[in-house]
Amino acid sequence: MKRKIEKAAVLGAGVMGAQIAALLATRGIEVILLDVLAQEPTDEERSAGLTLPDAEVRNRIARAGLQSLGKMGPMVSFGSIPEDSISFGNFEDDLAKIADCDWIVEAIVEDLTVKRGLLKRVDQYRKPGAVASSNTSGLSLAAIAAHLSEDFRQHWLGTHFFNPVRFVKLVEVVPTQDTLPEVTQSMLDLFTINLGKGAIIARDTPNFIANRIGVFNALQTIKAMMRWGLTVEEVDELTGTIMGRPRTATFRTMDLVGVDTILPVARNVYENAPGDEMRDLFIIPGFIQKMIENRWLGDKTGQGFFKRVEGEGKRGQAWALDYKTMCYRPRQKPDLPVLEEAMKIEDIRERIRFLAYAEDRAGAFVWETLSALLIYSANRVPEIADRIVAIDNAMKWGYNWQLGPFETWDALGVQRAVARLKAEGREVPAIVRRLLDSGNDSFYRREG
Repeated sequence: MKRKIEKAAVLGAGVMGAQIAALLATRGIEVILLDVLAQEPTDEERSAGLTLPDAEVRNRIARAGLQSLGKMGPMVSFGSIPEDSISFGNFEDDLAKIADCDWIVEAIVEDLTVKRGLLKRVDQYRKPGAVASSNTSGLSLAAIAAHLSEDFRQHWLGTHFFNPVRFVKLVEVVPTQDTLPEVTQSMLDLFTINLGKGAIIARDTPNFIANRIGVFNALQTIKAMMRWGLTVEEVDELTGTIMGRPRTATFRTMDLVGVDTILPVARNVYENAPGDEMRDLFIIPGFIQKMIENRWLGDKTGQGFFKRVEGEGKRGQAWALDYKTMCYRPRQKPDLPVLEEAMKIEDIRERIRFLAYAEDRAGAFVWETLSALLIYSANRVPEIADRIVAIDNAMKWGYNWQLGPFETWDALGVQRAVARLKAEGREVPAIVRRLLDSGNDSFYRREG
C-alpha cells in the first residue's frame, strides 16, 4: 500500500524541528509547527496592543523557531518557504489539530520522560494509521512508546535527521519490533523519493549508527593523540581531507558542533550498551571534562580547542589548546613529513593505505585509530545494522566521509590488515573471519 503524506505536524520548533518543518514545506507538504505556549507578551507585543489571549503571542515560540533559521546562515536557512505552507500553534491550544495529519514528527528535548508525556497526549488525537516518529538522536524508540496504544506503536519509528537538515543527506529510519514493515518502507520511500534524502535502516540501539560510530571514532582519536603525544593541530591534519574526511577534521568539528555535545552521546552508550566491548572508551577524558566545566565549548562560547586572540589582521591570531597544560598557545605548523608524500597520492584508497602502513609516528597514529574503527564497526554487525552498506552510507552521508568503515577495510587490504592485527595479538571480528573463510578478500567487488 502506497502511503501519501500530504499534511504533517512537527512537534518542537527548536533548531531541528524548525528545519524539518521547512524541508517538508519546500517539498509540498502542508505543515503545522507546534511548540510550548508563551507565558506572557514581550514588551514589543505589548506595545502593539497584544495580550496573552492573542494567538500571535501564544504561538510566538513556534513562529520564532522558524524565523530564527534565516539568522543562522545559508547552511541552515531554506530561503523562500511557500506562503501559508506552515501554520503555527502551541501544545496547549492546538494539539487536537494533529488529528488530520498523515505524519507526526516529535522533535522536542532529548528527555525520555518529557517525550513520553507529550506523546501520551498525541495518542489521544492522532488518527488511526497516521505515522508518528521521533527525531531523537539516540534514545530507545521502544522505550519512548512503551505505554502507548497498539496502533500508535505499529505506526511508530525513529526518523533521525542530521544538522543542517538542508545539506546533510542522511536520515536514519529506526523501526521497533512493533513497527509494521509497510510503515518502514513507506517512510524510506518518502525520504528517498520525495525529500531527496539518503535513508538507511538502523536498529533501535543507543545512538543508532552514525553517532555510535562517529563518537567512538572521536574518542579513539583523542586516546591515540594522548598515547602518541600529538598536538591538536597534528591530529586535525591527520584526520581531515588527507583521510577523505571533512576539512574541519576532529577538533575543529568539535568546536563547531559544541565540545559538550559529545557528553550525552557518550553517556548514552556507556549507560545503555553494557555489552559493548569498548564501553570504557565512552568515559570522557579528564581534559574534555575540564573544558566543559570551564565553558570552553567551541565557537558558541568563543573558545574550545581553538580560539582567536587579538593580534594582526581583522580576525586576530588563531591559538590552539595544549591539552597537557590546559593553556592556549599560538597554533603550530604540524611537523609530519609523511603528509607531504601522502598529498601526492590522488586516489583516496591508496592514500589511506599509505598513511596507515607508514613507519613513523604519524603512521602509528593512523593505524591505531583506523584499526580500532574498523574492528569496532565490524563488531557492530548485526547489532546496529543488518547490512554493512548501511554503516558505510551512514558515515558517508551523515559525517561526510569519502569511505565508510568497510570500504576502508578494502582500501587497507583485508588480508594485510588481518595479518597485522594477528601479529599484534588483537582479535579479528567474526564478520571478517567469515569473509576470508568464504574465499573472498574484500567486502565490495569493484568494477573495472
